[in-house]
Amino acid sequence: MTQDPFATLGFQNRRRPQGLLAPILWLGGVVATVAALTLGAVLAVFTAAAVAVIALFASVLIFFTGLAVRARRKATVRARRSDDVIEAQKVGDTWVTYGWEQHGR
Repeated sequence: MTQDPFATLGFQNRRRPQGLLAPILWLGGVVATVAALTLGAVLAVFTAAAVAVIALFASVLIFFTGLAVRARRKATVRARRSDDVIEAQKVGDTWVTYGWEQHGR
């Protein structure tokens, strides 16, 4: 019968250091844990700041898009309200227009 290679992976079967080395290893584990938590907190702050900056730029972009759409609507409404009436008839192979005058010549 073969021995299971994963049988020693449980928490009960771990060997704990004893003697003078145990407190030094425990202190090293605490220092590593505090360093990992600090680094994680700093990275979380940088990530939150990046998300805030992206949200700010997105809101400014949406604001300017709204202004552009509003200006375009006003420009097209003014063009529609123009009183220049154009009538066109096809005479032969060309179009002839009536009622169109170019102002400012």
